[in-house]
Amino acid sequence: MRFVYLLLCIAGTALPLAQFVPWISANGLNVPLLVQQATSSNIAAFAWADVLISGLATIALICAEGRRLGMRRLWLPLSGIVVGPSLALPLFLLLRERHLVTARKKILR
Repeated sequence: MRFVYLLLCIAGTALPLAQFVPWISANGLNVPLLVQQATSSNIAAFAWADVLISGLATIALICAEGRRLGMRRLWLPLSGIVVGPSLALPLFLLLRERHLVTARKKILR
């Protein structure tokens, strides 16, 4: 699963940025225009609302599950939310998988 999570991290970074970087290049950091275009249709507003709620759920999962497992460096997947849940969630799952494998090895010693 770690390889799958790694591939999802790459895709979750590359695909959103492939759309955002050209927009930033053309428009600069024009926040009012960004909001206007993001909410210009019902389907665009639906997609952004979905991303917002997914992002909040991802933050909650990272904080709760990370603390429960005693994971370190939770700032790393939390900072991935800047790109979006498409990076933050698979990055957290990758780090969680690594943490669980390490914890199992310690128990077996």
